[in-house]
Amino acid sequence: MIDAGLAIVAALLLIATLIPFLHLRHWWVRGFDFPRLQLAVAGLVVGLLALWLSTGSWRIGTIAACLLVIAIQVRHILPWTPLWRKQVTDASDDGDWRDLTLLVANVLTPNRNAAGLLRQIQAERPDLILTLESDAWWGEQLGDSLDSDWPYSVKVPLDNLYGMHLFSREPLEDVEVKWLIQSDIPSIHAWLRMACGAKIRIHAVHPRPPAPSESDESLWRDAELLLVGKGIHQHEQPTLLFGDLNDVAWSGTTRRFCHISGMLDPRRGRGMHSTFHADYPFLRWPLDHIFVSEHFTLRGMRRLEAFGSDHFPILATLCYRPGRADENDTPEADREEREQAAETIQKARREGDGEAC
Repeated sequence: MIDAGLAIVAALLLIATLIPFLHLRHWWVRGFDFPRLQLAVAGLVVGLLALWLSTGSWRIGTIAACLLVIAIQVRHILPWTPLWRKQVTDASDDGDWRDLTLLVANVLTPNRNAAGLLRQIQAERPDLILTLESDAWWGEQLGDSLDSDWPYSVKVPLDNLYGMHLFSREPLEDVEVKWLIQSDIPSIHAWLRMACGAKIRIHAVHPRPPAPSESDESLWRDAELLLVGKGIHQHEQPTLLFGDLNDVAWSGTTRRFCHISGMLDPRRGRGMHSTFHADYPFLRWPLDHIFVSEHFTLRGMRRLEAFGSDHFPILATLCYRPGRADENDTPEADREEREQAAETIQKARREGDGEAC
């Protein structure tokens, strides 16, 4: 009985591991991209139990299935551990350098513990602050506390879980709020002028996730990321993209975005820094992201404290060092990836109702 039970669990873990290989955008298919670490740990536990408790052919089959689960999942998540080479090099203090600290926080609209987030903002004093899911109430709380020290802001208060507020110490120029794919999903695009005179292109995004209550498929999320990524690739400018991508770093969509745009992931080679779900330690994955162009190195990145939201805030201190751009391992898309990205964007343009520009 134990033999059969372990074999069934191993088979289910293997099925869950193989489902993401299906080239389908259905939410339940893409959902299996997320818990890769959890599935790997489950495969290890079941494999060890089979080694201890199972006998005969049941034992061999169960252990083989578990090893395959572990191998596939580890292959996906290993680059986001300290065992892998860093994609964004560490910052150093030699020569000319300019630091820029960025905080990203999905506040969870019904959450009303603004004081918990504001306390951390005042302690960290970042240069840029982006909040997601911030409605008019959150906008008022944030504005009352931040407008004096972060005088440049873009405020898009919405009550549909897609509001966003951007606060900056440095001037924001040529600000645009766009509704790229769907008319209820905003994104913020601007130039940040640093005190040294350098201009950095910034993109703040929060695409719609593939989930039963949101969207039956991942088309809208995938298309928005790839559309912005395609625009980034067309201009070799210092660029930051940040926000709640509703996707994990190791998914096919996020990796394709990095290839299409040439953007780098500071997490790669350093750790997952999982930001969701704040309430369930065993069900966490990195959903809130900060991507950088090759003009940046990293001084530090860490997850901050929970403040009542289902997301943790994430904080990164970047160093603007265009002279060290050739030290970073910049990704590039192949022809197939570019064709797939173009097809995804075109389909979303046909079915969507946003600007699609």
